[in-house]
Amino acid sequence: MTDLPSAPSPSSTYLVGVDTGGTYTDAAIIDAASHRVIASAKAITTKGDLAIGVAEAITRAVGLLPQGLQPQHISLVSVSTTLATNAVVEGHGSAVGVVLIGFDAAMVARTGIAQAFPGMPVESVAGGHDHNGDARVPLDTEALEAALARMADKVDAFAVAGAFAVRNAAHEHAARELIVARTGKPVTLSTELSSSLDAPRRALTAALNARLISRVSNLIEAVQRAMAQLQIRCPLMIVKGDGTLALAESVVTRPIETVLSGPAASLVGAQWLSGLDSFIMSDMGGTTTDLGVLLNGRPRVASDGAEVGGWRTMVRAIDVRTIGLGGDSEVLLGPQGKLSISTQRIVPVALVGQRYPEVLAMLEADLADVDGGSSMQGRFVLLPFGARADSPTGELTAREREVLEQIGERPQALRKVAHSLSAQRAISSLRRKGLIQLSGFTPSDAAHVLGLQANWSSEAAKLAGQLGARLREMKFPTPERTEQFARDVWNETVRLTGRAILDTALGVKLADDQLLDAVCRGHTLLGLATVSLKPSVPVVAVGGPVKVYYPEVARRLGCDMVFPDYCDVANAVGAATGVVAQTVVVRVAGDGSGVFVVHSTVGTQQYRDPAEALGQATKMAREAARTAVLAMGAQAPEVKLTLQKTMLPNATSDTGLLEAVITAEAIGRPNAAA
Repeated sequence: MTDLPSAPSPSSTYLVGVDTGGTYTDAAIIDAASHRVIASAKAITTKGDLAIGVAEAITRAVGLLPQGLQPQHISLVSVSTTLATNAVVEGHGSAVGVVLIGFDAAMVARTGIAQAFPGMPVESVAGGHDHNGDARVPLDTEALEAALARMADKVDAFAVAGAFAVRNAAHEHAARELIVARTGKPVTLSTELSSSLDAPRRALTAALNARLISRVSNLIEAVQRAMAQLQIRCPLMIVKGDGTLALAESVVTRPIETVLSGPAASLVGAQWLSGLDSFIMSDMGGTTTDLGVLLNGRPRVASDGAEVGGWRTMVRAIDVRTIGLGGDSEVLLGPQGKLSISTQRIVPVALVGQRYPEVLAMLEADLADVDGGSSMQGRFVLLPFGARADSPTGELTAREREVLEQIGERPQALRKVAHSLSAQRAISSLRRKGLIQLSGFTPSDAAHVLGLQANWSSEAAKLAGQLGARLREMKFPTPERTEQFARDVWNETVRLTGRAILDTALGVKLADDQLLDAVCRGHTLLGLATVSLKPSVPVVAVGGPVKVYYPEVARRLGCDMVFPDYCDVANAVGAATGVVAQTVVVRVAGDGSGVFVVHSTVGTQQYRDPAEALGQATKMAREAARTAVLAMGAQAPEVKLTLQKTMLPNATSDTGLLEAVITAEAIGRPNAAA
């Protein structure tokens, strides 16, 4: 660990990185001058009011610094978050209405919106443009008005996507003006998120974005409230999915760009902390495990957009794989006691037992019920941490509202609330909407039973482990059976982790087979054959739970496992050390007739001279990238331009230009004086 300075230097620049995860909110403070982490801290994430956890984490980190540090010494607060990623994976988000302009039935089906979000209202209206950017038919404002009348009362936000809108976004902008005028609700345009011609995927990306606006807005407001409480006056930046930073106010309408923000910050932080240029990163948190690759100092970027929760978006992001596996994953028991680790997160019993001591008595009562054996024993329901019973709840059915009124800030036995099928359905719906949380046995509880973890209530974990062992075997839960139950949960978590790392190393997810399974289970012999398989580069393990599981993963795979100092707050470190960047693409299209059309999201322009068209397109791309990156909080950005040309057959000059793609990438350090 790095020694702390004896006193803060007035000339030092302090950067604060914050990461809000599903279980913990982390804070790390970096001295930019000495390029080192000088303090870090954790606090429980309070989903009901994120400001509570954020303020607590920053306060604890600042409290570890030498006396004399003043709020004015903090020049930047930067936040990475898994909120957007988790919301997509878990199916949470605001109710959204989708308006598709110029889509036929096949295009509507290809969006995948009906499969991704069953019941989401989708309306198609006439309009849209062709590949030249010319309007095919006028925007049907009467049909749009009628669609809004059907949707407005059912949704909290809108998403709009038009055919060939990247060649001319006029109809998308006109639709937004009308929607805002009639409803006053936020609207996401597909062209503000992607320059791809693939209209169906742009529509899906816009719908995802609209679902996330309120969640990321709440996060930004929470961090700003925490900064105000601590009298920290400096820019607030958010980590995007490609690992770069942007001012919070520029992200608030584009929250989809923060999908995979947490994993991207982890990769940046893992490189910064480890000093390695080639490695596999595995970041285990409470809800997910994120895996990415850094080769020769450069991360792989998903060329066709980030994939989250099984859906391929058009968001530029680091190519990471996110799986539902964390310390707080739900442990499930199937027929014949078959044990599995769910992709769903619940609150560990050890955590609720530590926060609410009455849980111990409820667990003991379940154990005393010798005629029990219900799968609901040892499970609890409560409001999200930081939420209040009188918090607004939005659109709920009468049954959902009735059940929600029974649930408070302190845990209750699930079996006493979910006493009927209708109540169980209501609880499932409320959980999907993020209005309640369940508690039960998790890998974190298993680690407490085995003595591998001790930050929460080991007594509560052991009681819950006894209930799990009894339900699994239908026998009295002796200490040996309870420990074996916990050991099996821990082993399964290790196995799944090893498999995820091998899949990342291989670059493909292979079908289940005996060889891979034997390696991940730690079996070196299969029949008379010795089996082994390991990554050729080190694995950098980051995240709070990794030291509980990953030493055994390293033993089974025989790989080089690196646990850098401050690995438990790598996301926060990555948030504090990123850069601001933005990429803009402008296209020039020719057809051999001597006309060259410059296409951008602001419209189209025609030229007779190809040099003039290329010059104008280059100027537009450079200025758009520079303007965007300055608006996102950069200072003195550098702009890098690339040009790709496609020529007509036998062309000898630019008069034979078929297409030119000008890409401008602007990069700058955060402007601490913004």
